[in-house]
This record gives sequence, structure tokens and C-alpha cells, in this order.
Amino acid sequence: MPQLVPTTIDAPADRAAAARNRAPLVFGGIPEAEGWILAPITPRDRVHFRVDRELPLAEFRRDLPDGVTVSFDQGEGLYRVDGACGSAHVLADWIRAWCAGRGCTTVGLRAETDVRRRAPRDLPPAYLDELCRHYLPVSLKRLQRNMSTIRLHLPDPDDLTQQVSEWILKAVGQYDETKGVPFGAFLATQLSKWVHDLGRNAHGRTAADTEHKQQKAIAAFLVEHQRKPSEKELAAYMGQSVATLRRNSQTVATLNGLRNLQSLDGGPDATEIMLPDTSEAPDEIMGEAEQTLLSHALTVACAPDPTARPDQRAGQPNVLGWATWYLTTWGGKTKTQLSADLGTSVRNMNVHADRVERVLKQRLSELAD
Repeated sequence: MPQLVPTTIDAPADRAAAARNRAPLVFGGIPEAEGWILAPITPRDRVHFRVDRELPLAEFRRDLPDGVTVSFDQGEGLYRVDGACGSAHVLADWIRAWCAGRGCTTVGLRAETDVRRRAPRDLPPAYLDELCRHYLPVSLKRLQRNMSTIRLHLPDPDDLTQQVSEWILKAVGQYDETKGVPFGAFLATQLSKWVHDLGRNAHGRTAADTEHKQQKAIAAFLVEHQRKPSEKELAAYMGQSVATLRRNSQTVATLNGLRNLQSLDGGPDATEIMLPDTSEAPDEIMGEAEQTLLSHALTVACAPDPTARPDQRAGQPNVLGWATWYLTTWGGKTKTQLSADLGTSVRNMNVHADRVERVLKQRLSELAD
């Protein structure tokens, strides 16, 4: 009689088989796969741009040509205008003229052709509502390993929930069901990218990327060797010279120093600056007090706006704007030198510095009164 040989269960294979045999998700009475077909992703032309002040969005939408739509990403301060294929450059000229007529200046305006997107509002409302409710807890669980990064920018749980909900809608607009990738897998990939973009938007793309690469290399070396790398070991591990590593490490150190500035909180405990009477104070004391007053006004101008949500630009410390103003005014640096030190572009520094200028003018006007 043949003996029965026990077999081991291949857990990964079983899980994959179970996933294949899982009943399809149904949202609003519609199977998920069928819902995407109801609002297929379509090509369009798109114009991306920012402005030096927030646009009156209702008026802008009202004046747009027929068939053209606009969306506004508050976190990035980015406007996206969508129109029919072949209309990108006409739309770009129209936007420049409209903004100029209202005293606004466009920043980084870029026309893009053949962008494949869907409008979430084209999906059945019940389908979209239940889909978002299903993927919200899934997304929050997926982001647990990124929570240390997220808390730097979204410390309030309610703001995090709102931001993740916006990311789900953004993924709905970008998801192309014809590529054969499940929406859940696509969303997970996009979430990882968008979490990293939080640091890029706040502190400059190049500096944030440099910090991310160094942290990733140190973590990998630590797993492999059970200790932190020396400077030479880390340089070799990253395929860089020691001089390049030191320069990049200085960028990261500068970024962390700016991020941790305690004076940027602009809270009620901020120290009030008292000026001495000009008739009793020597000129050198008045000069120091004047510089102190200007430094204080600059710090307040870069502090988060307490009325803004943390996921908005105004809800985060403008550290790049602070560095640009302070180090070019009192640090003896040119913008070109500072751009190299911080690993970001002069254009990006100018965008952040312009935000400071608007608040600073208002602050100095209040102090003068």
C-alpha cells in the first residue's frame, strides 16, 4: 500500500490563488471594473501654472471658454486647466492674458498635450462615494510606514484624513483601467510618491531628494552590516566621492536646521521687540534694534498661517523663503551660491521668496503704524 507523503502548503501561492478567486468589489451596486467603463479615461490638453497670488476661482471658472475645466491643488498651489486636444497653446495665451488683466503674474506656466485623465465627478455618485470610503482605511494602513514623514507636514489626524481623501480622488482621475493594473495597486504606488512630494514641495525638490537618498542608503547599510557607515563607507555605498557626499550632507544639514527652527512657530509666545527711544539711544544701538526688528518681521512672515490647513502651503513654515531672504540679506550669499548650497533652483527660491515679500510688506506696514 503506497504511503502518503505529507505536503507543505505554499502560503504565498495560496494567497495569490485566494486573491484571484476573491469576489469583485461592488460600489453603489456596480462592480468596480464596470464602474471605470462608465467614465473612461480620455485624452485632453492641459495647462499647469501657479500665480503670485490666489486667483478668484469662481470668476476664473465663469470666464473659461466652453468645454474647459479647471482644478486647484491647494497643497501645491497649482492650477490645472483642461481643454480639448490641440488647444493647449491657445489656452496658455488666454490664461496669461486673463491673469495679467487682474494684476496677477503666472509662475511656471506649462502647456502639455495628450494628457490622459478622467473627471471623478463623471463617475456615478454612489459608486465614487463607496469607492472612496473603501479605500480610505486601506490607504491609511498603507501609509503607516511613512508616518514619521507625514507627521512633519500633517500633524493633525483630521488633516491627514482629508489629504488622503484628496489623494484617492487624484488617483481616480489618473487611473487607466486599460493597463490591467488593479486600482488598489495603482493607488498604493501613487501614495508612496505623493508622500515624498510633501517634502519636495515644502523644502525644494533637489534637497528633499538628496535627504531621501542618504537616509535610504544609511538604512540599507545598517541592515546589511548592523552598524552605521563611516563617511568613506557611505560614499562608496552610494557610488559618490567623499567630497560630493560632504557637499550633499551639508545640504541635508541645512535643510534639517531650517526645518527645526523653533522661532518659525509664530505663536502667542513670540517675543515682542521693543525699540528704545531714538532721542536716548546711540546710532549703533538703533542699527542693531532695526536689524532685530527686520529679522523678527521676516520670521513672522515665514511662519505658518494659523488660519490655513497644514496641508496647504500657507499652513507650513516657508523655510526656503526664510533662507533666501536671511542669507542673501545678512549672510552675504548670492542666490546662485545659495542655490548650490541648498540644492534647489534659483527659480524655486524666487517663488518662495515672493511669498515672503507679500507678507513682509504687510507686516512692516503694521509695525510702522
